Amino acid sequence: MDVPYFDLKAQYAALREEIVPALERVCENASFILGPEVTAFEKEFAAYCEVKHCVALNTGTSALHLAMLAAGVGRDDEVVTTANTFIATAEAISYIGAKPVFVDIDRATANIDPRQIERAVTNRTKAIVPVHLYGRPVDLDAILKIGADRNIPVIEDACQAHGARYRGKRIGGFGMAAGFSFYPGKNLGAYGEGGALTTDDDRVAELARTLRDHGSTRRYYHDLVGWNYRMDGFQGAVLRIKLRHLDDWTARRIAIAKMYRQILKGSTVVVPDDSPDAEAIYHLFVVYVENRDAVRTALEAKGVQTAIHYPVPVHLQKAYAYLGHQAGAFPHTEWAAERAISLPLFPELTDEQVRYAAEALVEVAGGK
Repeated sequence: MDVPYFDLKAQYAALREEIVPALERVCENASFILGPEVTAFEKEFAAYCEVKHCVALNTGTSALHLAMLAAGVGRDDEVVTTANTFIATAEAISYIGAKPVFVDIDRATANIDPRQIERAVTNRTKAIVPVHLYGRPVDLDAILKIGADRNIPVIEDACQAHGARYRGKRIGGFGMAAGFSFYPGKNLGAYGEGGALTTDDDRVAELARTLRDHGSTRRYYHDLVGWNYRMDGFQGAVLRIKLRHLDDWTARRIAIAKMYRQILKGSTVVVPDDSPDAEAIYHLFVVYVENRDAVRTALEAKGVQTAIHYPVPVHLQKAYAYLGHQAGAFPHTEWAAERAISLPLFPELTDEQVRYAAEALVEVAGGK
């Protein structure tokens, strides 16, 4: 049986009759940059995330960048974040000239360890950026307390967490601001690049709207030096349609994850824990195995495609060699990086495919 890792074509086939008229509407209105579709999406996504403001942007990286500028992070300041993430989290810090201060994860959850955050904070720390990795919320109570006790803003990297909840509330409104990505492979994906900043802070939203458009509040009048971080009209139109389906897709992802957990239980495959205080939305279903390369090769031979998130932790990337971290600096992160496999996970997977992939993994990884 063939089990693809991901299949955007299947999703498009199901949505085509909704998508094509929306794209034609953008063309007919010639609203290619920002425009009514983007404005409508901002309102709808803000309501979805249960926040006052959504500022639509070109990428999730841009959202994190603008959030840190709004937090007052500047050159040579420090920002504490996880080493177990996509490099964009750190890049947004580097754009400002600030220093990413990496900390290790809790191996049980693969999310940033609040105890390590507390140890890493100094008088130069200007922000804390936890990542809701794989769509699984971090321990927000502990992290927000650290920030509040030290008057340090918390910026959520929610780029993988569209619709996730913590203690019943949607991710995106807990910290000073949150950054979302709409990269095509995300649970809510655009047909190209896309991102958004969400916040309940009027000042943060106003600043982000100004900075995304060359520092301008009206055309050809520029109050600040800004960036070109605007969202395309096409992406707003696509995201509006997809947002209407997101909860149904999330429910299917949760059902698939439950099937994986049931079949893998008791095997040699390690599955990260979910918090009882949170509702994960499973952007990815990542597990840990020994002899990863051999396991992936064996799965490929059985028709099961997999991926790796992330093979090289950020602190060991050449781009951040200047920070001086050596192998062994963050042992739990490095343990995960050497063993992580992302299993097939998208709403159109059938139960039969999920069962086949899980049972194949148990077999090639050493059984129960």
